[in-house]
Amino acid sequence: MYEPWMIWVGIGVICLIIEIFTPGFFFMSIGIGAIITGLISIADLPLGIQLAIFIIVTFFIFLNLRKFSKKLSKVNFPTNVDALVGKKGSVTETIPGDGKGFVKVGGEIWSAVSESENEIPVAAKVQVIKLDGNKLIVKSIEE
Repeated sequence: MYEPWMIWVGIGVICLIIEIFTPGFFFMSIGIGAIITGLISIADLPLGIQLAIFIIVTFFIFLNLRKFSKKLSKVNFPTNVDALVGKKGSVTETIPGDGKGFVKVGGEIWSAVSESENEIPVAAKVQVIKLDGNKLIVKSIEE
């Protein structure tokens, strides 16, 4: 027959595995609570005390994981084309002062216009200032 601590730890491990496939931290808090309860139940505590420990520990962990996840969700990292802002590249086709040319940034060719409306020659180094639709607004930089 299985010992109570084995059952608690088994439930905890199963919940942690479920957490991998679900969003949020709900199953993680149950899993950690069950594992901690399992370790404490090695002391041969009555089932009522084990359940109380499980509920209290799970609740405490759930509240703290929610605070942690909210802090994580406030950190925004630029993705996709937004990540191009600030990157450096080189001009592949002259950018006229009043039109668009092409630049290579991060291994990709993009249409671009000059921020200052000055012509930027081929092979000049540029930095992406912002995006305008599918064009990059760039400025010439000195290296």
